[in-house]
Amino acid sequence: AGRKWRILRDQPAPRLIAVNIDEGEPGTFKDRHYLELDPHRFLEGMLIAAWAIEAEAVYIYLRDEYAALRLMLQQELEQLRQHYGELLPSLELRRGAGAYICGEESAMIESIEGKRGMPRLRPPYVAQVGLFGRPTLEHNMETLYWVRDIVEKGAQWFASHGRNERHGLRSFSVSGRVKKPGVHLAPAGITLQQLIDEYCGGMAEGHELYGYFPGGASGGILPASMADIPLDFDTLQAHGCFIGSAAVMVFSQHDSARELALNAMKFFAHESCGQCTPCRVGASKAANLMEKPQWDVPLLQELSEVMIDASICGLGQAAPNPVLCAIKYFPQEFAS
Repeated sequence: AGRKWRILRDQPAPRLIAVNIDEGEPGTFKDRHYLELDPHRFLEGMLIAAWAIEAEAVYIYLRDEYAALRLMLQQELEQLRQHYGELLPSLELRRGAGAYICGEESAMIESIEGKRGMPRLRPPYVAQVGLFGRPTLEHNMETLYWVRDIVEKGAQWFASHGRNERHGLRSFSVSGRVKKPGVHLAPAGITLQQLIDEYCGGMAEGHELYGYFPGGASGGILPASMADIPLDFDTLQAHGCFIGSAAVMVFSQHDSARELALNAMKFFAHESCGQCTPCRVGASKAANLMEKPQWDVPLLQELSEVMIDASICGLGQAAPNPVLCAIKYFPQEFAS
């Protein structure tokens, strides 16, 4: 975050901030949890960032399904205006319509501007030409939520947490076949097995770990035999996965990785913005192929390669992850 702030400070004024609280990634619900828990911590972090880059305005992009949070934030923002007035940048709360694609930073900016949410081609980057053509700092809510604690307690306090040579804290949105689903704050680098055993109360009764999504629908799928991989940035890429929004979805022997991958691909086909052909056509074609009794594995792999290489944004590039992981790590489900 500090590096991003330094980049923005070098851009010409006026500078803006856009905050993503859309939470479109399936299985992700930590922003809602933290806002309900302590909205002021987020607002303080947001204003510290605005002070650091001398932002003229802050735009908060909130998922429209979070109606209660919207009312709460409206009240809190109005109190800030009444108490601090001209000391504050302009504070704007914008309602997102729940489009998954608007998790992509430039698509979110398009939506805030009142246009259809579609990713922009880059360069220029949003730090140079962003919201309303101005240099824009984009953050997710959780980043700003932790700013106040790090300022108060110091970087060493935050870095002192962690396992497996990782540093810091991570918030995991855990769902699926565990006894205690929910948001769990755990050391960075914790493994899936440790997360289940120490924070989730173990697997639900009658269920044994079969596999998991480490980073939401787009983060890929891993089998139970790989539950000892640290869940953090740069630890999962070698296995065709990523941590993403840290939405960990756990499934058991009663579930099918093949069916879960198909469900994810249908979601991506529905949520594609349609701007680029590899994603628009590829996701729908992949879903149709995956609905057949026998998967045409070579064709699905070829189609996935095209989507990864040629899609404009991360939606199309990451959509093939579940299907490729299902083929690679759950071959028993495809044995004829």
